[in-house]
Amino acid sequence: MTIPPTNPQYPSPPARPFTRDERAPSPGRVDIPREERRILLATSNPGKVREIREILDDLGFELLTPAEAGVDVPPIIETDRSYAENAINKATAVARASGLPALADDSGLEVDALGGEPGTRSARFGGFRARTDEDRYRLLLGRLEGVAPVRRTARFRASVALAVPGNRPVVREGVVEGRIALEPRGSNGHGYDPVFEVAEAGWKTAAELSPEEKNAVSHRGRALRTLREAIERLELHAD
Repeated sequence: MTIPPTNPQYPSPPARPFTRDERAPSPGRVDIPREERRILLATSNPGKVREIREILDDLGFELLTPAEAGVDVPPIIETDRSYAENAINKATAVARASGLPALADDSGLEVDALGGEPGTRSARFGGFRARTDEDRYRLLLGRLEGVAPVRRTARFRASVALAVPGNRPVVREGVVEGRIALEPRGSNGHGYDPVFEVAEAGWKTAAELSPEEKNAVSHRGRALRTLREAIERLELHAD
């Protein structure tokens, strides 16, 4: 699934949460037939797919992308208003297109010296001039040139949403504090990981951490573990 950037040339409106008529009261449990014990991941980012699968692997659901499940999803326009809104839009669009539970996340890097930028625009930071992760984090380093380490404080923030057809979307958030490095380090992870030093990891960059270490402290890992509890409380099952 390709999620285009916000752009007037895309006529499709953003996906919306389920309406009152489409939505049943949230039940104590949701019955899902055994053959449909799948959750679709509303992302085409291989790094995000890998992390989500690692964290939620033992839930008893097959975690698939729409492409892997053969589901066509209309283009989804992301807004700059909030991570939660984007996550809900993506999850509900995929749930509506597939008839299956769908999980989506939206996340960003908030740099204090840049007034919270790039924030919700993290994946689009630099526009068409920055086409790769490296382009974007080097642009960020350029914007922070000459800024002392003590003023390079930043955080990763993630909102994750679970949309189950006929129910209200469930949204959870996770945050990890740190700072922007003076230069990239490490070869793991994706996105801004090579330039984000994690406070709880002794100021190693996220790209210097093993997948297990990163998932234990990352913004996405924290949000997903909280969402995991919500899934278990809904008692999604195949009995």
